[in-house]
Amino acid sequence: MTDPSHPGNPAPTARQDSLIEYPSLFPIKVMGQKADGFVQAMTHIAHTFDPTFDASTVELRDSKAGNYLGITLNVTATSREQLDELYRTLSTHPMVKIVL
Repeated sequence: MTDPSHPGNPAPTARQDSLIEYPSLFPIKVMGQKADGFVQAMTHIAHTFDPTFDASTVELRDSKAGNYLGITLNVTATSREQLDELYRTLSTHPMVKIVL
């Protein structure tokens, strides 16, 4: 194991902390109860974090029993911080059950 504080060991860089190259198109899957306004609320959040978000690219999938709806939002990821905050915002929304 290397000690980054030890002289001669390189300091970790942001590039090493992420496997994602920015900017890039990044799919986020959101699952929630099938309800009026769910898709609109999720696309609004996506647009808040990505002004170039195109709602026409949203993919919808009903659960087997039809009680839940899966939504895939394709956002342009510009930084780790942006993605982290987007995940936090989606995860804490009252209509959302899970975010992947």
